[in-house]
Amino acid sequence: MRPEHKEHGVPINVDERLISPSTSMGAVTLRVGDLDRMSAYYSEAFAMEPVHDRTLGREVHRVLGRRHAPMVRLIHTPDLPGTDPHQAGLFHTAFLFDDAPSLAATVYRAHQAPGGAFVGCSDHLVSEAFYFTDPEGNGVELYTDRPRQQWAHDGDQIRMANTYLDPEAYLQAHLSRTAVESGSELPGSVGHVHLQVGDLPAARAFYIDALGFEITNTGYPGALFASAGGYHHHIAMNTWNSRGAGPRAARLGLGSVAVTVPDQEDIAALQARLSARSIPFTSDARTVTAHDPWGTLVTVSVPDVTAEELTAQ
Repeated sequence: MRPEHKEHGVPINVDERLISPSTSMGAVTLRVGDLDRMSAYYSEAFAMEPVHDRTLGREVHRVLGRRHAPMVRLIHTPDLPGTDPHQAGLFHTAFLFDDAPSLAATVYRAHQAPGGAFVGCSDHLVSEAFYFTDPEGNGVELYTDRPRQQWAHDGDQIRMANTYLDPEAYLQAHLSRTAVESGSELPGSVGHVHLQVGDLPAARAFYIDALGFEITNTGYPGALFASAGGYHHHIAMNTWNSRGAGPRAARLGLGSVAVTVPDQEDIAALQARLSARSIPFTSDARTVTAHDPWGTLVTVSVPDVTAEELTAQ
């Protein structure tokens, strides 16, 4: 019999208080004003190809990705006002690539693509990253990880930093014609999602205590990093632009965040954690959906959700 821990008077198995170590992030949903322009940008800049289109009422849902793996879902909602940089929502979506040549090729493409903007790059010790904004102001990170055995730890936290990364030197060292021409044939995925929130304690209560991610770094004032399975971070939250922000108004930008867990036992454990904290949610055997304190929709699903199912959520 597994040990139990009581939270809010409800018993929870100790080994079910954390989300599965095999958790990963899924395609981020963005509400966009110009679907064709945004689709073209994500195709040209990040070598993504359309995976699935679906019309739901007045909305057109388009999923793009690499090698048929969804990486972003765009929902055409042109009547909404533009993004507000001080509102809770998306700081950036971080697309992870397997190696330096693949990252360099994508950075090169993104730099050439019209409509977006390059906003910087950094060596984070655990990863090397380049930052862009898309034509509607959504943040994008492109990165690769260093091997885990090279990551340093300070107690139970993973050491991260923002040190200078020379973009020209990086491209000179790693850019190849083969990788550029391979385009969408090279794999990519959503490595992590970085959110703007109004309050870190409230964010911690939802993403750490309820969803079950583990804190990995608290060393940056106004920010919190968390993950599953010892990764540097699957989810990050900051108040740098959004401190004190209340519930989100209906605007372009972040629509929802997707998380993938291994099996239905993980879904059941999440249901127990949410119920223990009286957090409203909807669910079936494969999916749980809940809103964070600012109204951002978070969907947690088992693997093999198809592009068709993604556009139906």
